[in-house]
Amino acid sequence: MLGAVIFDFDGVITDSEILHFRSFNSVLEQFNIEIATKDYYKTYLGFTDFDCFKMIADKAVLGLNDNQINDLISEKSIVYEKLAKTEGKIIEGVRDFMQMLSQNNVTMAICSGALLAEIEFILEDSGLRNFFEIIVSADQITNGKPHPEPFLLTLEKLNEKQQTPIQANQCVVVEDSHWGLQSAKAAGMHTIAVTNSYDAEQLSLAEKIVDNLNQLTINDLQQLCL
Repeated sequence: MLGAVIFDFDGVITDSEILHFRSFNSVLEQFNIEIATKDYYKTYLGFTDFDCFKMIADKAVLGLNDNQINDLISEKSIVYEKLAKTEGKIIEGVRDFMQMLSQNNVTMAICSGALLAEIEFILEDSGLRNFFEIIVSADQITNGKPHPEPFLLTLEKLNEKQQTPIQANQCVVVEDSHWGLQSAKAAGMHTIAVTNSYDAEQLSLAEKIVDNLNQLTINDLQQLCL
């Protein structure tokens, strides 16, 4: 039985991966570092801001401590918010998909490696905030995707509001990266991939792959949980 649909955020709900990429590079200019587009999508996209900056700093031997990395995250968040105000947009088909879920009384949550403030800003601005009972963000976890912790925490928080607990195998996760798919599968959840950031071949871990969320029916989701 379908219990909940859990969405990744960047690359699933909002077309913002390129905005994160540009924000990272804006902050990294002070170190004369620039991430190539192909390297961002190949290596960094699926991780939290902290993990991304740490990986880059370690690779460049910058010798940054955790506090300095957190300062960079704050700088990036400011740049990102400015870009999101003018260039952020909700991906086509997302709103209709959420309305379909709402009409069928399906619980929805977000599990993302983005910061909570960034997620809330876009959801409020787009009028989508009320769809979601729970948002789990990078601020709330110790181990980011592909570790299962983010999705397990999302389920734990969902069940705090449920009279009848939702089981992991009653959850369908919508992701756009193999890191997210690995995390969801490790948490025992069903997976759907949308080809917004990667092509279908790179998302083969998913049980179902679509180009747009409006291709999915409520029956598709229910069938995954049988």
